Amino acid sequence: MAGHSKWANIKHKKAATDAKRGKIWTRLIKEITVAARMGGADIASNPRLRLAVDKAADANMPKENVTRAIQRGSGGLEGVNYEEVRYEGYGIGGAAIIVDCMTDNRVRTVAEVRHAFNKYGGNMGTEGSVAFMFKHCGQLMFAPGVDEDKLMEAALEAGAEDVIADDEGGFEVLTGPHDFAAVKEALESAGFKAEVAEIIMKPATETEFTGEDAVKMQKILDALENLDDVQEVYTNAVIEE
Repeated sequence: MAGHSKWANIKHKKAATDAKRGKIWTRLIKEITVAARMGGADIASNPRLRLAVDKAADANMPKENVTRAIQRGSGGLEGVNYEEVRYEGYGIGGAAIIVDCMTDNRVRTVAEVRHAFNKYGGNMGTEGSVAFMFKHCGQLMFAPGVDEDKLMEAALEAGAEDVIADDEGGFEVLTGPHDFAAVKEALESAGFKAEVAEIIMKPATETEFTGEDAVKMQKILDALENLDDVQEVYTNAVIEE
């Protein structure tokens, strides 16, 4: 199954993530803490924690930081009690945006998210206003040059839902959220290491932005992503470089 080119956007997002490593560490510590609190400190039996720890390793986070976060989450150390909250809204031209946060103060967080939307021409919606336009799934992105037949065979045998080729020769493997860890491990065992591997909210359809609208839309997304309480921002907008 083919799709339009996503590789440039993936590389751009990865570069932007790498440039904000200090902030990424803070977000990962929150995720590890909450994952350990909800599912326990055993990585082998807690897929969400395992994914967060894998991301921490990819971000070169020191192991002692990871250990402390797990201990805080599982009750071994004192720490802030974060809760997860999701906000939904609209960007330029009604583009859909989902903002996932972890916060110790909902009043502060909702005010900051609303301000970021309003300042750059977007607006917050009610719960469920755009979430129906997205699918909760696992996503593994592979760089151009991967052997398509071998990747597809390994992915489908491991339980993946779909393998999508883009116009630049990259591949996107999609899984159910609960199958993600098993598929990722199986693909790595088969020699396929993903450039990006995460559980996401994937839009059912996408809207491309160019010119001035692209600039305006990017400002909204940047403002949201730069908020301390924001973990992830998902959108159906595709902003061409």
